[in-house]
Amino acid sequence: MKIVIIEDEKLTAHDLAKTLRAVEPDIEIVKMLASVEEGVEFFRNAPKLDLIFSDIELGDGLSFEIFEQFNLSVPIIFCTAYDHYSLKAFSTAGIDYILKPFSKHSIEKTLQKYQQLKNSFQPTTDEQNPYKQLLKTLQNQLLSKSPSVLITQGDKIIPLNSQQIALFFVEGDYTFVYTFDQKTHLVQQTLEHWEKTFTPTFFRANRQFLVNRKAVKDASHHFNRKLEVNLNVPFKENIIISKLKVTPFLEWLAAV
Repeated sequence: MKIVIIEDEKLTAHDLAKTLRAVEPDIEIVKMLASVEEGVEFFRNAPKLDLIFSDIELGDGLSFEIFEQFNLSVPIIFCTAYDHYSLKAFSTAGIDYILKPFSKHSIEKTLQKYQQLKNSFQPTTDEQNPYKQLLKTLQNQLLSKSPSVLITQGDKIIPLNSQQIALFFVEGDYTFVYTFDQKTHLVQQTLEHWEKTFTPTFFRANRQFLVNRKAVKDASHHFNRKLEVNLNVPFKENIIISKLKVTPFLEWLAAV
């Protein structure tokens, strides 16, 4: 089975490829694409494929911007952390969707469904292409809705509303959320991803912290013209604003 992966988070893409090969050793990962631009270029002269695994929100746009340009005869499985995206994508164009963080079990179920449906899958014509309308719908959703953060608890995947999150932080090679009820959860996407998703409600204090405005009690002067952020929830580490970020931080604090 020849598969293309469209995912802008490098670790996630490699993890998906590894999981796919663990489930089905004969799978060939033809290409990993990290952007809309790469996708458009690839599908202009794409080889014969069996299946596409695609994230929805990429660094330079939505993956639907790729698919709306081509009448693909390849079924697509959408991988997303946002359930309001995935349900719409499934009912409109894909054969299935996977909510991040995915597991070996969810990949197995998806490949089983693909085997059942592949013979009945029909390519779209230009007139039937659903991605143009879907692209417009999702762009409106991006403007009007703040996506939830999906966390894993045991065998359950739970949406965590952004209003419940005090901050995101990095520890080692992992990214975590810290909630107002003082719980810590591992999340799959990077701090850069969440910064793009939640700005301006959240502020990138430094390389380690992304802070919710509602979590900021006040700020204190720190040495060397830096600021220390004081939170209204207890947290194990001090959050320091560098002198280069003091002005944008104060503007954010006043505006949001």
